[in-house]
Amino acid sequence: MTSEPFVVFGYGSLIFKPPPHTIAQVPGFLKGYVRRFAQKSHDHRGTPESPGRVVTLIHKEDWDKFSGADAFPDEDVVWGIAYTIDPAFEVEVRAHLDYREKDGYTLETLDIYGIVDGHEKVNIAGAFCYIGRTDNPSFIGSEPLDTLADRIWRSVGPSGRNKDYLYNLVEAVRTLAPESHDSHLYALETRLKMLDKGGDNKE
Repeated sequence: MTSEPFVVFGYGSLIFKPPPHTIAQVPGFLKGYVRRFAQKSHDHRGTPESPGRVVTLIHKEDWDKFSGADAFPDEDVVWGIAYTIDPAFEVEVRAHLDYREKDGYTLETLDIYGIVDGHEKVNIAGAFCYIGRTDNPSFIGSEPLDTLADRIWRSVGPSGRNKDYLYNLVEAVRTLAPESHDSHLYALETRLKMLDKGGDNKE
């Protein structure tokens, strides 16, 4: 008997930096979630002393509890990519991803949707996904967009500049789903570009 393949859904850096040993990838979206820069990054896009910000998934109803500084909690559609991992390397890839996502993320399973003949349909049932739950130590919740943008713009970590993470994610999402609504992501992009033009970059 063969086991089910290991399928992991990427909605953040996994979109532009896929996991190794991928044998198939399928674009899709989630229902009932928002993608928000609500997770501190102490080890990739920031430091323990000055953490950056990276995305996590949050149930829309849960986000309502944290969205005082968020003007668009219900408009966004979370597009990403479901990656099927070569079974021969599953253990290796799981270990790699567990380490990569160690800063507050938990492995959960979600249904991935696609559009078939004009209708929403579950493409992949029970794909694995790393989520920073609202009770994890690195979850920061909702911040004013200008404050959040400034933090992202200034932060740097071992994996590079925090703003490059955002720009890479914006480009990947636009390429993946040009007509999708991800107003939180695009609003941050606008603010960072303004900082690039007129800010006092201290990097």
